[in-house]
Amino acid sequence: MDYKKTAAAIKADSFKMASLSRKTRDLALQAMIDTLSAHKDEIFAANEEDLKQAALDQLPMPIQNRLKFDDHKLSDCISGMKDLIAMEDPLFQELLKRKLDDDLTLIKTTCPIGVIGVIFESRPDALVQISSLCVKSGNCAILKGGSEAARTNRILFDLLYKAGTQAGLPKGFAALIEDRAGIDELLKCHESVDLIIPRGSNQFVQYIMANSKIPVMGHADGICHVYVDKDADLQKAVPIVIDSKTQYAAACNAAETLLVHRAAADDFLPALAEAAGSSIEFRGDTVSQALMACAPAKDSDFETEYLDTILSVKIVDSLQDAVDHINHYGSHHTDCIITENPETAQRFMSDVDSAGVYQNCSTRFADGFRYGFGAEVGISTGKLHARGPVGLDGLVTYKYKLFGNGQIVSDYASGARSFKFEDIK
Repeated sequence: MDYKKTAAAIKADSFKMASLSRKTRDLALQAMIDTLSAHKDEIFAANEEDLKQAALDQLPMPIQNRLKFDDHKLSDCISGMKDLIAMEDPLFQELLKRKLDDDLTLIKTTCPIGVIGVIFESRPDALVQISSLCVKSGNCAILKGGSEAARTNRILFDLLYKAGTQAGLPKGFAALIEDRAGIDELLKCHESVDLIIPRGSNQFVQYIMANSKIPVMGHADGICHVYVDKDADLQKAVPIVIDSKTQYAAACNAAETLLVHRAAADDFLPALAEAAGSSIEFRGDTVSQALMACAPAKDSDFETEYLDTILSVKIVDSLQDAVDHINHYGSHHTDCIITENPETAQRFMSDVDSAGVYQNCSTRFADGFRYGFGAEVGISTGKLHARGPVGLDGLVTYKYKLFGNGQIVSDYASGARSFKFEDIK
């Protein structure tokens, strides 16, 4: 593949994609839903081959878990696509309408970003989510999945691509890169690719950022925390902590560190250990070890994303200690406080510098589908353009349209005319 030539062709088609009506884009999404449903047995067979190869290659279990694409994941993908169809069109929305002067009107409207390159590992469902989000938002997508999911990614892409083009999308609405060398080639296509979204390890994301002129949006590690405050309802706290860790331990929004106020530790930690049983391997500081009979935690444990059913535990003396720990060791992803004190919760939410800050609920809610976005293209821990689960609103930008009637700046500079600046509802 000539990557620069391919990217340039996709860029040319991105202008066609940006002008498509909502009806055409929604019909394409429905066609994709229909073809996924009709060919699910073929998809599952391809995924089974990928899973067998992953087992033979002895890939880590978190990767094998993320690799699985079954009825449940297909159902989630289709549900998300249906939600997208029902959503308002994110394009052509007026964000501002202002009368600068008589017959001089400024309008700020939403528009697609253009060409988005998404590099993801392990999860074939990410290909479906990304493709459908890009279709709804009028963007073209260049997709690079991990080699461990090559068979599943290929059949999913072929089905979605055929359905999309037959429904009226341009040929360049999506492309699939299948060789690893394609990543480095894609990173050189800054003339044609408008945004890169990497989904992978911290090392991988840093590599992408260091080797491309293309803007990058994404997150590195997912080191999420749950802090059990001295005013916590411990009956709430136990299931929240267990769910945050075990509901899907390989996810980036699973909790990796538990912080417990010293005043709550004696009652809470033994109760948690009993309720969790063997489902969680705890690694604690000195006090936690005594209360839970768990293994000792090293300093490195508090900066580790396990992606497994391991949870590091630390006792803190105050809310401020918890906040300081999270801001130092965390990855600015999602962090939760369990407390019945509203003032404490508010301070935690104000002071913790993360994309998601929660009170009394599982960190696993940090997900575009669970936020009602239909799906997500990823989670951003940056602060520019998009933050947190990135749905449709994170995949559009805006442009300014100015409608005049012969006006020139010289008249305003000389004082012959003056601006009115009247916002129009």
